[in-house]
Amino acid sequence: MHDLIIRNGQLADGSGAPLRQADVAIRDGRIVEVGQVSGTAREQIDARGCIVTPGFVDVHTHYDGQATWDAHLQPSSWHGVTTAVMGNCGVGFAPVRPQDRDRLVELMEGVEDIPGAALHEGLSWQWESFGDYLDALEHRPRDIDLAAQLPHGALRVYVMGERGARLEPANADDCAQMRRLAAEAARAGAIGFSSSRSMNHRSIKGEPTPSLRATEDELLAIAMGLADAGRGVLQFISDFSRATMHEEFAMLTRIARASGRPLSFSLAEAHRAPQQWRELLALTDKANAEGLAITAQIAPRPIGVLLGLQGSRNPFTFCPSYKAIAQRSLAERVAAMREPALRAALLAELQDATHKPTDPLVPRLVAFDRIYAFGDPPDYEPPAEKAVTAIALQRGVSPAEAAYDMLLENEGRAFLFAPFANFAFGHLDACQEMIAHPHTVIGLGDGGAHVSIISDGSFPTYLLSHWGRDRSHGRFDVAWLVKRQTLDTARMIGLHDRGLVAPGYKADLNVIDMARLKVLAPVMADDLPAGGRRLLQRAEGYVATIVSGVVVYREGQSTGALPGRLLRGAGVAAVA
Repeated sequence: MHDLIIRNGQLADGSGAPLRQADVAIRDGRIVEVGQVSGTAREQIDARGCIVTPGFVDVHTHYDGQATWDAHLQPSSWHGVTTAVMGNCGVGFAPVRPQDRDRLVELMEGVEDIPGAALHEGLSWQWESFGDYLDALEHRPRDIDLAAQLPHGALRVYVMGERGARLEPANADDCAQMRRLAAEAARAGAIGFSSSRSMNHRSIKGEPTPSLRATEDELLAIAMGLADAGRGVLQFISDFSRATMHEEFAMLTRIARASGRPLSFSLAEAHRAPQQWRELLALTDKANAEGLAITAQIAPRPIGVLLGLQGSRNPFTFCPSYKAIAQRSLAERVAAMREPALRAALLAELQDATHKPTDPLVPRLVAFDRIYAFGDPPDYEPPAEKAVTAIALQRGVSPAEAAYDMLLENEGRAFLFAPFANFAFGHLDACQEMIAHPHTVIGLGDGGAHVSIISDGSFPTYLLSHWGRDRSHGRFDVAWLVKRQTLDTARMIGLHDRGLVAPGYKADLNVIDMARLKVLAPVMADDLPAGGRRLLQRAEGYVATIVSGVVVYREGQSTGALPGRLLRGAGVAAVA
């Protein structure tokens, strides 16, 4: 008697092998049989007309706060993710001394756009060390599995205090202490260490992330802490400026070589330097040819912001007349903006702000030739005729007027899409090349973060639907795409018990109706602590999502089951 049998599905087993019809039998949270299963089970799922996949492993999320108060790691778990890795980009909440809690909240709020009020109310702070933090996480049941990385920002402030926050160089004693604490965190169960070297990462007060100017000695000391523990991966985000790109990558290479730890970094097609990603991949190829394990985390679609009246930004955000109504309800703002007098005032103020921008964001918010109608269903590879300037030309109005009217559509719930990476030439051919590259994995979805302006936790669904079915050209085999976000991501992060549908592997699976699979339009919810708001994006087509042999979602709805667990360190090998 099995616990669950999935019958008659087309199996994409995670290896990249062609789809084949097979049943999957599960007992005690493990896959025990794959093929023609003749036994019986307490529960059966008829997967006829569907594909059956391993659960998706998302290596780049930011549930560091949400995981302490929420049993459901949504939106990721709506998109077939059964294992999420958080603590990326050097931000997180442990280790921490009581006097530094506000600083870590301000850093998370600024870097990852998670409301500070929600974090202040939601975080219990029942920890100091990273091990204590893992203990707190372990006591809460949840829908999917979760792993955590040691964040550099928190570690540096914990060791150096104000000196660390002020970007002062770490001395030898500081480095030794960070090495010791990194080893302790890895032994306690940290799956890795993350650091940010990006000028774009600032606290809500505008202060740079504490790790911005960390020296090679400091970074190497922390990496050697993981080496001392004999486990853990390294994750970096860097601006890779043209002047220092080769020097920066060479430093990361030296750290990976000396520590022997796998390393990943964030990669995208930067619009300011649209060919640089190819150079970074060439350097990655060279490093791997020399025996290092260096991987680029990439996105399957444009990285961009959603501009709308519900979110934190729209083209009129900085106009005085908009600021005067910004705190009103959405319905009240829509009604006010439909008044001719306010419309005229806002359009005039936008013109003034465009000529004399008072904030560096203003030029981005009014670049209407690079801002697109988003629509429902959302279009992440919009043609040129969906640009606001093109729509304005069709309507015989100015781009600002067109944007104004588009924001008021659907009672003010419409969004405009402003890509800032991976869309330099108005198409996704760069993403196509990055997805196909042997030393990349799908990442950067940032589930749990950027809650008022970005909604990219839907990457797994988009990868399959757009690149496996909908795109007019450059599509990939669906079974291979499944491998890219199951076995490949699991192996990169050191998880060897999942990512494959085979006997002995953990019974994390998805049953997906590919004909119905799609990403739905984001909606704004107010379900964070302290009434905080966040964008949530669901999917259609997930018949069932299964964690440790237990169905946690049916047709996108939670079953109430919470079999998800905290992972302490890398996963053990599958049980034979």
